Amino acid sequence: MRVPPGFPVSVLGLAAQVPLQSSVNTTSMAAPDFAFAEGPNIFSPTDLVQLPRAGAGVANAAGDLVFVPVSEYSLKTKKNSKSIHVAAVETTILPLDIPLASGGEAFWLDDRTLGHAVAEGADKEKVIALYAISLKVETGSPAITTLPDSPVLIGKFPTDTATNFRYSSKAGVLVFSDLVHADGDLKKVKENDEAWKNRGDTAYVYDDTFERHWDTWVGPKRSSLFSVKLSKGSAGKWALGDDFVNLLKGTGHHAPVEPFGGTDDFDVSETQVIYTAKDPQLPKAWHTKQNIYIVDINGKSSPKELTSGKQGATHNPVFNTAGDKVAWIELDQDGHESDRGKLVLYDLKKEVRFTITQHWDRTVSSIAFAHDDKSVFFTAGDLARVKIFSLPVPDTPSSSTTDPKLPDVFRNPREITSSGAASGIQPLSNGRLVFTRSSLTSPNDVFVLRELNESGKPKIDQLTRFSADGLKGKNLDAGEDIWFEGAEGKKIHGWVIKPPGFKKGESKKWPILLAIHGGPEGAWDDQWSNRWNLNTFAQQGYVVVAINPTGSTSFGQELTNAIKEDWGGKPFVDLQKGWKYVLDNFPEVDPDRAVAAGASYGGYAINWIQGHPEFGFNFKALVCHDGAFGAQYHGYSTDELFFFNYEWGGRPWEPRAREVIKKYDPINFVDKWSTPMLVIHGSKDYRLPETDGIGAFHALQQLGVPSRLVIFPDENHWVLNHQNSLKWHYEVFRWLGKYSKKSD
Repeated sequence: MRVPPGFPVSVLGLAAQVPLQSSVNTTSMAAPDFAFAEGPNIFSPTDLVQLPRAGAGVANAAGDLVFVPVSEYSLKTKKNSKSIHVAAVETTILPLDIPLASGGEAFWLDDRTLGHAVAEGADKEKVIALYAISLKVETGSPAITTLPDSPVLIGKFPTDTATNFRYSSKAGVLVFSDLVHADGDLKKVKENDEAWKNRGDTAYVYDDTFERHWDTWVGPKRSSLFSVKLSKGSAGKWALGDDFVNLLKGTGHHAPVEPFGGTDDFDVSETQVIYTAKDPQLPKAWHTKQNIYIVDINGKSSPKELTSGKQGATHNPVFNTAGDKVAWIELDQDGHESDRGKLVLYDLKKEVRFTITQHWDRTVSSIAFAHDDKSVFFTAGDLARVKIFSLPVPDTPSSSTTDPKLPDVFRNPREITSSGAASGIQPLSNGRLVFTRSSLTSPNDVFVLRELNESGKPKIDQLTRFSADGLKGKNLDAGEDIWFEGAEGKKIHGWVIKPPGFKKGESKKWPILLAIHGGPEGAWDDQWSNRWNLNTFAQQGYVVVAINPTGSTSFGQELTNAIKEDWGGKPFVDLQKGWKYVLDNFPEVDPDRAVAAGASYGGYAINWIQGHPEFGFNFKALVCHDGAFGAQYHGYSTDELFFFNYEWGGRPWEPRAREVIKKYDPINFVDKWSTPMLVIHGSKDYRLPETDGIGAFHALQQLGVPSRLVIFPDENHWVLNHQNSLKWHYEVFRWLGKYSKKSD
């Protein structure tokens, strides 16, 4: 997204000023003609890829220990080391790091035992094995957590794809997900895999969508939920059963919901499993509708739907502690993946469903009941932060309703945190809550809130400091909030991230970069990113401007919805006005050394800016990562067709969509392209196929506009491989630096 006023440059003029790039492929093996700014006080891309990456903290039932999965990449060994970090919640016990040579997943079996599921064997013999890792807290000065014994094998699963483990200790049942063939039989997966492999051809044949999703061609297997007995015997030995019950067999339900669903798509109680799944009666590629179901944990009954049938998507179903109520996030409109997410409660005893955030103009993103079930905690984006909120649980109304009559105390959420981006919320006993938080200046760390039952502000303690050593002396910028009047008089937010050495009052010292977020229903939050890290850009010497224009989330649903059928409209009024605000209020930046970069919708924005020099940004170079180039083509080629149908006013051949495409498709304005541009695309990107990037590059080359194409054959919509990430940053900063140098 972006937009300001006046700068037509002729193609011939630009081509004459900057020679066309050689067609020879430049790889990381070629002699480098650029180097990152690096040093003890600079946070470079090299530092970014090697910084420890922590997942969400998970506390045990006693609430005295928390484990965190951590990975750390080494450029020297080119290996990504994984471990489990165990920290104390209440005492000064020294933390323990458990190396995981083969990776895997962990979950609590009891207060002092971790379950570790890890792949073993090779080829046809490869399966997931489950081990018990015993922990012991030894008193002393200082107190420490130790591993008194080697991991003990509990049992093995029939496949190497079992994942997403949730254990009910009261039931002695482990629920997990796996991929199975049409027969739904977990024990026949290996046999069916072999038959598929030896079918005699390589064809994939489809009669309905999805034929491919995110980065994968859909094969014969689908996700399902299974339960199996797992308990500790009288002799203290854990045992895994061999009867793997497919809880969804014969239903047409697939959970977790691909491609990103995990343990947040289902929950377990002592007797039941609740889950969300795509409506089996609707074409999945052009519907977002997901239903909530509940089923016996041992598969003794068929799933029962809890949703009304009139909703759109649903997410994050959870049980309360007693197991007599559940909650989930519900969107109203089928087909609108960014509709407002509301918090719905369901009383399992009274069979009554009711919405409690109907009048709250924010989207709930995760939910957890308090330990005593008297309140419910949730996270939600608010003003470019992801905060923790709470509401008391009201009495169940007499009948199901989306708008119960509730006193204000049940309608106005209490804000508990106000900065950073919170995730992984887990309420504990005694008014405590463990959560994970990142910010613009720090990756994930685990924290605990205390005294939540009191009326005052809760206390907060930090339990981990994974990046303390890696960020020492780097002086990352926390970002300055800016607000200005955008399209239709709306207040629009943005960030200004400053480079090391920035001093107020200097004149035109710093090049300026406009970063445009994707979505378009997304936001630049006070949140860490391992891909588009705003401080990484700033640390290379740019003043970074990151605006949250029309379409952005966390500023109310009206602003989010306002981008519908208006991709090239109001967002660019906002970007123009925001750009002018920055130039007027930050004399330290040099507008003659302005550049811009964006991905996905941000890449669309780059292509749109290329065709509209009258906006007047005067960018010297652009970077388009996996950006939408041909909107009409996108309406046919994208994996999730519901997205295009909603955003562009219908299917691409329908009258309203054709009208919007004519107005806002970047392809229609290619004749005006003139700014040097780097195009990056992943070949496994099925959201915006690589031909979007190739097409933009071909247009630039034929126009004689300086351009370079970087293709990652093994990456999807995101660049995830550490070495590829380094190459991505090299190409981006080389390109931007080439055109934003200070004139002699």
